[in-house]
Amino acid sequence: MEASLLVIPLVILFLSTSANGHGLMVGYYSQTCPEAEDIISETVAKAVKANPGVAASLIRMHFHDCFVRGCDGSILLDSIEGNTAEKDHPANNPSLRGYDIIDEAKSKLEAKCPGVVSCADVVALAARDSAYQAGGFSWAVEGGRRDGRISHQSDVSENLPPPSFDVNQLTRLFASKQLSQEEMVTLSGAHSIGVSHCASFTGDRLYNFSGRGGQDPSMDSHYALQLKAKCPPSNPSNVVVQLDPLTPTNLDVKYYVDLQYKRGLLKSDQTLMSNDAASRQVNINAQYANVWRKNFGRAMVKMGTIDVLTGSQGEIRKQCHAPN
Repeated sequence: MEASLLVIPLVILFLSTSANGHGLMVGYYSQTCPEAEDIISETVAKAVKANPGVAASLIRMHFHDCFVRGCDGSILLDSIEGNTAEKDHPANNPSLRGYDIIDEAKSKLEAKCPGVVSCADVVALAARDSAYQAGGFSWAVEGGRRDGRISHQSDVSENLPPPSFDVNQLTRLFASKQLSQEEMVTLSGAHSIGVSHCASFTGDRLYNFSGRGGQDPSMDSHYALQLKAKCPPSNPSNVVVQLDPLTPTNLDVKYYVDLQYKRGLLKSDQTLMSNDAASRQVNINAQYANVWRKNFGRAMVKMGTIDVLTGSQGEIRKQCHAPN
């Protein structure tokens, strides 16, 4: 990384050094493209310095990639005639940003090591580097993913949780990806950074709870008044609010503190307090930041193994937005 961009001390909280059962390995490019991780880290650091908001989007991109068809870079593929791709589903367009950062890193990698580093691995590494830039902690990323050739908009709704999901629906969806409820609560901490459009929460949280009108009783009334000032019933589509009003650009445990005080923005956030086991995990995370950071890194590593393509499967794309 460029020294001028390192503003916080690097803390590695989770390290795995051997290949796992998925065929991934830490240091996968140490022989074939030893500068790969540095190239991606420098690209992400420069982008986050210019616009801190992209850190949240790059973490979210990895999540959206892995939950739909596995961690195969399918989120990056462009729509073509006759097929609308994942990136153009309303869950991703226009809210998901950072494709240009992935493209920039990939272009530099192709110049240095042509045909070696997959787009799927670039996404995984960029998510880790975004967490470092926003939160000051990191983890070792396993490499070796290969890129898929298929991306369908229709796959998104079946695999990504909408903001209206309750804790039971979230738990079942994450279980279908071999992630536990505890890991779901841990990964939800990524909502410590980023924004949400008013349309994602005004209906069931502010103005028409359960279709009966009024606000959700699980939301703090003062917080609701602040949100109503920003998001009137007319609900302009271009208005966004911070997911975490306490420290909106820092990846930290204040998200969990928000939940304790009924200031979760989305229903899918505040619902974590409605389940005994999930709420206990929220309280632990709110109190022990280092525990959450360590667990977040572990959960991100595990998420990064969902239905990966390895070996001779898939391909190494020359450009991330289109198959070879």
